[in-house]
Amino acid sequence: MELIEKYFGKELTPLQRARFAALYGLYAEWNAKINVVSRKDFDSLYLKHVLHSLAIACVCRFDAGARICDVGTGGGFPAVPLAIMFPEARFTAVDSIGKKITVVRGVAGELGLDNIEAVNGRAEQVRARFDYVVSRAVTEMKTLIGWTWGKIERGQKGSLPNGIIVLKGGDLAEELAGAGKKFNVYNVSDWFEEEFFETKKVIYLSK
Repeated sequence: MELIEKYFGKELTPLQRARFAALYGLYAEWNAKINVVSRKDFDSLYLKHVLHSLAIACVCRFDAGARICDVGTGGGFPAVPLAIMFPEARFTAVDSIGKKITVVRGVAGELGLDNIEAVNGRAEQVRARFDYVVSRAVTEMKTLIGWTWGKIERGQKGSLPNGIIVLKGGDLAEELAGAGKKFNVYNVSDWFEEEFFETKKVIYLSK
């Protein structure tokens, strides 16, 4: 929790602070039943999952009413931290693995997060329309664009025009070149000084 305070403490309400603080206990409880966070990584939950998810908030601030789809949400990352950070935006967390969606629903319910809907299914089968698609290293950009591009409406419901915002790591030159689009690439290490973020990036594609 100290990491969240370090980078976002000045802008958090008491309710947001309490929700972020509750994440460790809630995920520990759920992880004992359904393994959605690697057990060897669990002590780094705030570093590797919560704060990493919030790198998206450093790139784009979502407006009230913005509709965001998290593709391949797993246990709720980045959707759950972003839903806490932007309580007036609407999040749809999608994953094809039902037990992971059970965890997202459980965590959101216990936090009282009514701005997140968890959907068990494949991204390409979701029929709703969105302003933004977010994801964390779920597939290559070319594939993700194929799944979601037609579901994103033009416009601007945040500090960037509507589009796709993805968390990735490592050398992405070949992958991005193969996707045939013009991307903006942000280094997470520009915002967060911890060593874990040295190779992490946020990729943005405007609609």
